[in-house]
Amino acid sequence: MTGRMSGKVSFITGAGRGQGRAHAVLQARDGADIIAIDICEDIESNPYPMASWEDLEETRRLVEKEGRTCVTAKADVRHRQQLADALGQGVAQLGRLTTVMANAGILPLAMGDPQPMDFQDAVDVDLIGVMNTVAVAVPHLIAAGTGASIVITGSTAALIPNTMTANVDPRTIMGPGGAGYSWSKQALVGYTQQMALHLAPNGIRVNIVHPTNCNTHLMNADGIYQVFRPDIEGTVTKDDFQAASEFYHALPTPWLEPEDVAELVLFLASDASKHMTGTSIPIDAGCMTKWPNGPGQ
Repeated sequence: MTGRMSGKVSFITGAGRGQGRAHAVLQARDGADIIAIDICEDIESNPYPMASWEDLEETRRLVEKEGRTCVTAKADVRHRQQLADALGQGVAQLGRLTTVMANAGILPLAMGDPQPMDFQDAVDVDLIGVMNTVAVAVPHLIAAGTGASIVITGSTAALIPNTMTANVDPRTIMGPGGAGYSWSKQALVGYTQQMALHLAPNGIRVNIVHPTNCNTHLMNADGIYQVFRPDIEGTVTKDDFQAASEFYHALPTPWLEPEDVAELVLFLASDASKHMTGTSIPIDAGCMTKWPNGPGQ
């Protein structure tokens, strides 16, 4: 253990699997205790299954394997009181809160039967869910009185210029749910900057990271595969998607693993980044350098 997170308590949303689990395990390995929450039920517009209670308990088991304490709770980021209750219970058990990973997110690409409210579902989780997470955490972070770090999960979708799709009907690209995802991630950049300014007097830092395709359930969904390979009629396989995904990156890799993102988030969560706030950091394998006007442009 290097101890970069010794004495810290991290609140992680969407911790049942994927990037959230990777954050929990890596930060525990470096000394943090964890408050881990997930919705543990499906959202109808989301085409892939959400994490289960069993998934969240597996995260707890993996954190405890690292010798740290993990408090788990079922909570929906769309409901602020659920978050407040879950976080309050965790803080009561662990004593304080120092770090937040606002990580929970969905991409409701219902390609077969998209509905207008898919946009709202994406916004409710990907934007409002982040704001709710920060809102319930800030009083605990201020009370700790030792400074703190909030890290928000964005997306390379936040970095793609709006002009890329100015003359294209977004429903033909990713549908209402995909548009809601992209719009939410873009809005989070400004939100991060605003909260960084307002929380800086309390020593609380706020930063956002923007991963490219990451090997999670969100990426491994038919809708994503179809978006990247519109040239294929019928079933698109992961191998088909892999070739297209790697093409968009400058580095020779098709996607990130959750642990790759967790390493960057660990740096931002730790005191090693104590002078960084309001930053918007891509971890994109060079995608936006290769395609400054958006992938394929």
